[in-house]
Amino acid sequence: MEIRQLRHFMAVVTEGSFTAAARSELIVQSALSTSIRNLERELGADLFDRTGRRVVLTEAGRALLPQARALLAGAEAAREAVAAVTGLAAGRVAIGTIQTLTCVDLPAELAAFHAEFPGVQVSVRDAPVAELTDALRAGELDLAYLVPDLGQLPEGLTAHATWHEELVLVTAPGHRLAAAGRTLIKDLAEEPFVDFRAGTGLETAVRRLAAHCGLERRITCDVTQIGLLVDLVRAGIGVAFVPREIGERAGLPCVRIRQPEPGRTVVLAGRGPAPRNPAARALLAHLTAAARAAAGPPGGRRPAAG
Repeated sequence: MEIRQLRHFMAVVTEGSFTAAARSELIVQSALSTSIRNLERELGADLFDRTGRRVVLTEAGRALLPQARALLAGAEAAREAVAAVTGLAAGRVAIGTIQTLTCVDLPAELAAFHAEFPGVQVSVRDAPVAELTDALRAGELDLAYLVPDLGQLPEGLTAHATWHEELVLVTAPGHRLAAAGRTLIKDLAEEPFVDFRAGTGLETAVRRLAAHCGLERRITCDVTQIGLLVDLVRAGIGVAFVPREIGERAGLPCVRIRQPEPGRTVVLAGRGPAPRNPAARALLAHLTAAARAAAGPPGGRRPAAG
């Protein structure tokens, strides 16, 4: 049994399909399938039920899951010990992010981190908040950008930096609200909405806002990708609440909401005050330094690094 095979096994569990797992592991699907078959042959049991559209664990697979996590965690700890000695000439760090992250230019920050630590491999996962939270608590992620429910992180997690994002209503060009530039929640009762998938930080924030204001939205379309949501709004299928930067980047009219002004809290979270993984500590230091720089002098605009 090889660590590589266990990592491939966990990738299929996490991604839900061999195709997505191969993509996340940066290998062709045939190589990943062969790796899993060899592992099943060595263990003498099928690990996945492949009869449906989405692969699911068999009883043998469920029995292997906690052991695989423990073995991979042990291997990661060994890598971390070596990385600490070699001054981060090597290492691995896993970070999670919400799909609608706008308060941080994550690609730019990861590029700057890579320039400083080219030997460190960075794994990025975007997923709904609940999945990211579970993965962070299970040790599958070192850090994650989350939108905590009611602004409160679950017990055991630590906030390293916090941002408040303004939400605006985006509309199609020429929409009756586009020229006004602002509106009240109560004036949206007859508007059709495009919504983001349930369980995401954006959907949760918008749902709570609507419930608080007594707005019963008429959802004409719900999506799983922010790019598609923007395109549907542009096509006139409905309006949507998004962070202002997403609307501005898309070139859509951004209508400010008054009474109340909607927003959401984004947090860079970890499992404790400082990650044990040296590569994660280095990435955290880089990201929090960037947050402080973006905040500027006292009274700066958005992030508060802790």
